[in-house]
Amino acid sequence: MTTLHIGDMAPDFTAVADTGETVRLSDFRGKRVVLYFYPKDDTPGCTAQACGFRDRFAVLADKNAVVLGISPDSVASHQKFKAKYHLPFLLLADEDHSIAERYGVWGERKLYGKTFMGIQRSHFVIDEAGRIVDIQYKVKPEESVTKALAVLG
Repeated sequence: MTTLHIGDMAPDFTAVADTGETVRLSDFRGKRVVLYFYPKDDTPGCTAQACGFRDRFAVLADKNAVVLGISPDSVASHQKFKAKYHLPFLLLADEDHSIAERYGVWGERKLYGKTFMGIQRSHFVIDEAGRIVDIQYKVKPEESVTKALAVLG
């Protein structure tokens, strides 16, 4: 599994967003990026995390930051999730989990006594030049936005 460190260049990637457009991480150079990985659309923890970013979206924008959410869900699933909770940021489809693997957040998980491969809830704060300035692996859903904002100043 890939391990990233503060100061590393964030691995660039291309993904399809809930809008249907193809985006690259490098498209956001000049802005700060909060890149968060979550297991599944419309589940309790993932909804709490997404709504946390939604509720603080204006504060994040004031700090020259964009939010990008990534999960293995499809574009169609992201569209429903985004509409249901009025999420003002892009959700990116990583159906083959290749982006999650590059960020070291795809791995073995346990839930209700079952072991399976999946996303480990995490976020990365990336500076205007594309360098990682904060990494939060296995972050609690309700703490993700607060921890990201603390780094953004």
